Amino acid sequence: MKKSFISRVLVATGLFCGLLLAPSNNANALQFALVAKRVDQAFFIRAGEGCAEAARAQGDTCLLLGASGTPHFRQQDEVLAQALDRDLDGIALSATHSKWLADHALKRLDKMPLITFESDLGPDERHLRRAYVGPDNLAFGQRLGKLVQHFRPQGGDLCILIGNRQDTGYQERLHGIRQQLRSRSAESGEDARLKGENGWSEPERCPLFNADNSRNTLAQLVTLLRTRDVDTIISTASWPVFQTDSYRQQVGPLFADFKQEGRRPTIVIATQEPSSAQRALLDDGLVQAYLSVDGYEVGRQCYWVLKRLSQGETVPEGILTDSHVLLPGGASLPQPETSPSDRDLL
Repeated sequence: MKKSFISRVLVATGLFCGLLLAPSNNANALQFALVAKRVDQAFFIRAGEGCAEAARAQGDTCLLLGASGTPHFRQQDEVLAQALDRDLDGIALSATHSKWLADHALKRLDKMPLITFESDLGPDERHLRRAYVGPDNLAFGQRLGKLVQHFRPQGGDLCILIGNRQDTGYQERLHGIRQQLRSRSAESGEDARLKGENGWSEPERCPLFNADNSRNTLAQLVTLLRTRDVDTIISTASWPVFQTDSYRQQVGPLFADFKQEGRRPTIVIATQEPSSAQRALLDDGLVQAYLSVDGYEVGRQCYWVLKRLSQGETVPEGILTDSHVLLPGGASLPQPETSPSDRDLL
């Protein structure tokens, strides 16, 4: 029963993406796929659109494959296994559980070009993929740390919201946040919970894991605000604002109470390019900053990497994409570390 459910999800997703890209009649057309953690989340939808449109311009196709709802590595493994059985010219994978996928579906990989995007395979499994496309998640975490330092230069009590323990991308973001707030380099190897370094501390129960469930994450955030255990919250993805109406209904009254008390918690959230409703949360003071990743550009770069690999060309191991800060009033700060020309494959 479970397998048939996944099969229906995979087929339905393929049909949906087919509507996006109008498959080419060219006999020499190539077909690629993005295997996402979930297909109903804004980042992966935009990544699918970026890949599909870049492919269509070249007479090729790119499908977005995966299940809807809260991601699970077993579901993704079945979707990936079916994708590997299709006559594809390459796959881009956003990995949920690196070791599980390597021990199961990826044993079928053979010679099909595989790259990762958004969330890489772990160090022990990285030899299975040809390249990674997306943000440098360690540097992304460091930038999240810089944002909370901007709002609280003297430090604070921090709780980090994270997806699951097996997701390499989220773990790298967690490491980056702690390294930035400790003022230690990535080479230092220190990654324990913050205990007063530079004024920053994490309660014993933090970080909080949510299994990539947006409802759970919002409940965690609201509980943290109500108990007043922390004054700073970083969400390493967009789970809390997935349903903006629910966020506003639950967080809005709390912030009204905080204003009367003369206190102002800091909430920083990593997200795909925010929707108008998410931007409104920012402008109304219910979120202090977003750190945004352009899913469309990630998808576009995935297509070009897969295209070149399918033609026998070499590609860089890492094709890193920009992030940018959004502050109230529409202010945006560009990524300072490198220029786009250093990262783009195209």
